[in-house]
Amino acid sequence: MRVGIVCAGDEELAPFLPVINNCKITERAMLKFYEGEIQGIEIVALYSGVCKVNAAIASQILIDVFGTNLIINSGTAGGMNPNLELFDTVISTEVCYHDVAPDILTEFHPWMKTVFFEADRELIERSKAAVKKIEPAGNVFWGRMVTGESFITDEGRQKINDEYAPFTVDMETASIAHVCYVNGIPFISIRCVTDTDVCRGICNFEENCAKASMIAKNITVALLNELRG
Repeated sequence: MRVGIVCAGDEELAPFLPVINNCKITERAMLKFYEGEIQGIEIVALYSGVCKVNAAIASQILIDVFGTNLIINSGTAGGMNPNLELFDTVISTEVCYHDVAPDILTEFHPWMKTVFFEADRELIERSKAAVKKIEPAGNVFWGRMVTGESFITDEGRQKINDEYAPFTVDMETASIAHVCYVNGIPFISIRCVTDTDVCRGICNFEENCAKASMIAKNITVALLNELRG
């Protein structure tokens, strides 16, 4: 097993770097890939840069160049479900784009039956087992995530909620899931909430990113430990 860990930004990747053993850095496509071990599991971690294309580039390189056969997306997200509060964590059950016409994926490559990329069922169950062993884990939910090319504050929030009823929104998860889907490898996303409808905006993201990233890292590492067992 070789696990790819994709974070969007450098602050989301930062908590992983001190816990990577025997770390080796390789540069590809203007990205730095950190190879090593966490919890005895071979990993390759990086921050891809924000947006769907950047995340997709990173994910395909992880598969083609570094031979990862499972990808975890770890980082932060905007809370869309009204029950979510700052620093709650959501683990994906399914993911979709909120800004791509549905027939793009169902009528053309990759000819999906629905617009949703499902997270790997075994990883979902392993994540539930992992969370039970974290003290304290905080509030963790399993549910739907959506992805698009904009940071959601007010504009578009209600439309996205009406159409998809997601737990969270971000700018990378669906594209990583998309790459995993067409390559036939397991995928799951672990995202901690930095901003909500009540505490909205870039300023809240920036203020809460470091703490949220650490929470997502802790759950990701716990999942790795569960996979080792």
